[in-house]
Amino acid sequence: MNILFDEEQLRKLIANLKILTGVPANILDPEGRDINLFRGHPPFCRAINDLPEGHERCIACDQCKIRHYTAESGFQFYRCHLGICEAVMPLYDKNTPLAYLAVGCYLDDTSMEEQWEHTRALLDWWPGNPDELKDAFYQFRQYSHQEIQAYAETLEALSAYIRLKGMILTTEQTDTQRLELFLDQHYMDKLSLASISKQLHIGRTKLCALAKELSGGETLSWLIAQRRISAAKRLLLQSNMPISAVAEEVGISDYNYFSKVFRSMTGTTPSAFRKKARSRSGD
Repeated sequence: MNILFDEEQLRKLIANLKILTGVPANILDPEGRDINLFRGHPPFCRAINDLPEGHERCIACDQCKIRHYTAESGFQFYRCHLGICEAVMPLYDKNTPLAYLAVGCYLDDTSMEEQWEHTRALLDWWPGNPDELKDAFYQFRQYSHQEIQAYAETLEALSAYIRLKGMILTTEQTDTQRLELFLDQHYMDKLSLASISKQLHIGRTKLCALAKELSGGETLSWLIAQRRISAAKRLLLQSNMPISAVAEEVGISDYNYFSKVFRSMTGTTPSAFRKKARSRSGD
């Protein structure tokens, strides 16, 4: 299915929530991508997102929290990749998430200094001195558990209003769109032409034709590899994971095969890619 957002109404609703509560909210699509409704990020978050690596880390964090949503209902609370408090809740059509309502960024009412020290330790990738971000960090508002819980319960009720007013709607997907979404969500799994055909109820011959349409003439195997290597590049930039662990994370258990595929698609080895990217960040 395709998902249609009434961006004007959603943007107005989110802006009004910020005015009334001081807590930013946002809408993410089913893959955890920001649909760009909210522009008023706190100074600390703006500074992080102004750096390409920081922006990539924030995107990966949003996508990770969507994949790991395990609450039975309502909001799931967590801290982001830099220790800032956030929460997320699916907006369902029956049992299918159409989008996610995200809340943040804020700090809880524990010691601000302790929270900063925790965040500072997570800024080892920052090219400058992390202390240059301290003043921006201290501009986050602090909320008690009771205040955030009250806000979350209000937003849970508001989610019914969003559905009632048709601010998020669905339309049927084409087979090409179904394949693209499936690969986006399952590239890290053990995949084959037969398994994808079974999952999507699309014949193998047609799947091969759809893959060529999506890739501009390439194979289904190429499409899967392309997604895996794109994800691997993000992990190499955003984490200190060993390259073998990165390979496992994106669905390739054989380290040598991973290196071969990575080189064929990027022209360089995983270790050289990471080293070059980090040397540029340090310039």
